[in-house]
Amino acid sequence: MKKILHIISSPRGAASFSIKLGNAIIEKLKAQYPGSMVKETNLANQHFPHLEEAQITAFFTPAEKRTRENIIAVKHSDDAIKDILDADIIVIGAPMYNYTIPSALKAWLDHIIRAGVTFKYDENGLQGLIKGKKVYIAETSGAVYTEGPMQSFDFIAPYLKAVLSHIGLTDVTIFRIEGTSIPGVQDNAVEKGISSIILN
Repeated sequence: MKKILHIISSPRGAASFSIKLGNAIIEKLKAQYPGSMVKETNLANQHFPHLEEAQITAFFTPAEKRTRENIIAVKHSDDAIKDILDADIIVIGAPMYNYTIPSALKAWLDHIIRAGVTFKYDENGLQGLIKGKKVYIAETSGAVYTEGPMQSFDFIAPYLKAVLSHIGLTDVTIFRIEGTSIPGVQDNAVEKGISSIILN
């Protein structure tokens, strides 16, 4: 049995390819680990504010010295980090918007990447503080980015791998549905993406 955290960043609901792919990953995980529990965080409904002075001030205020305003400002971050710490496996839906991730997903990442909480610097340099988690990325795009002329424009995969490793999440596997806007490719894009899911 595993605890699975599903991060949804698409606002498209049933029409979303990243949600379809994320759900397919989770179904395979549930088949592999019977009795697993899934917690869903839908960033289209549960909005994480973009970082402003209130959040940054609260992040760097020791817990025992926080005001009521600090506690409110830091709640999204504390709750999101707790969800990650509680999970064994994290599935992140990442549709491509203008060559990168949706702003809702970037806001969530900004709330979980916190100095002294999820990473630190010491005499050995950067140390990610979240260990022992498996991450699956459900990346989707209208064009094909795994090969061909658009390959260098995929900023999602390298960015997510880098930013997740910053907090210690280094065991990352990416599955893709791509080419959903290309005639001749789009008809089989979803089936091809879902059939590519092999868990490790």
